[in-house]
Amino acid sequence: MKRTELEALRERVPCAAVLEKAGFAIDLPETTRKAVKYRRGDAIVIVIHAGQGWFDPLSEAKGDVFSLVEHLDGVTFAEGLDRVAALVGYKPKDPIFSRPPGASRQILPVLARWARRRRPWPGSATWRYLRDERCLPEALIRAAVGNDILREGPQGSMWAAHRDEVGAVTGWEERGPQWRGFSTGGNKRLFQFGSAGAKRLCVTEAAIDAMSLADLENGGADSLYLSTGGGWSPATDAAIRALAARANALLVAATDNNRQGEAYAERLQAMAITIGCGFERLRPAQTDWNATLQAKAAMEKGEGRRGQPAAACPPAASREASPALRDPDP
Repeated sequence: MKRTELEALRERVPCAAVLEKAGFAIDLPETTRKAVKYRRGDAIVIVIHAGQGWFDPLSEAKGDVFSLVEHLDGVTFAEGLDRVAALVGYKPKDPIFSRPPGASRQILPVLARWARRRRPWPGSATWRYLRDERCLPEALIRAAVGNDILREGPQGSMWAAHRDEVGAVTGWEERGPQWRGFSTGGNKRLFQFGSAGAKRLCVTEAAIDAMSLADLENGGADSLYLSTGGGWSPATDAAIRALAARANALLVAATDNNRQGEAYAERLQAMAITIGCGFERLRPAQTDWNATLQAKAAMEKGEGRRGQPAAACPPAASREASPALRDPDP
């Protein structure tokens, strides 16, 4: 087959068609317009580049529709070519998004859009969402607002800033009752909450998880709580490495308690080995830190109603340190 024919075939068969035929389904809560997340059991594939590209967040595998068939089925390129050709004309399902009605269709520069949004205030829709639905205490919300890392998003959603090395906003995580994603046109770096000069660096997958862990650890004055926004861009990788290069730094993999979280933790451990800093794996008792915080809040509320001590909560996390990488000055 000529190169022009290969290119034409690649354009006619989206990666989504291969995944649907292989039994994968869209994980809508974890999907954005630019990155559609597919799951089949524990297997995960993210489709990007308008359906023409993909990557496996649990490994280094990535590529086009032909390499996707090779990756999933373990076949040669020639065999994969036939399987892709058989999918010409197949129309995969499109994810149905629920971006809040009234969201602006005009795409302004990132900094301009951030500046136009108000900070959350007591009683605002975003404040209530974080306090009532996400169980974050008001003192912590107030601290985050004071650090200028939160904004009011549409329909009671929260915007949580990612900033570059000089503190400029590069984008933001969007989380709300009916919506989640990342800012259109924005770039993922790191969400940061806590002590800017801390040597203990807790890496989570979402800004709400970073703030939840901070609360579970009673503020962690010696810690900086970070979020990758569920991604792992080269800029994010570089930002973590720069922080971990601090003298006596301890890199804490506080990622989710699932396969994807373990894959991210392995990356962080490899990074710690390369840099020569301390390393620790910190797992939430639930799937993530906000779920753990909500479970703790529900138990405390139940115990309070029965007149029993609220301290009878299950452990919030399990810790696992690598002896060779343990911080020499804990």
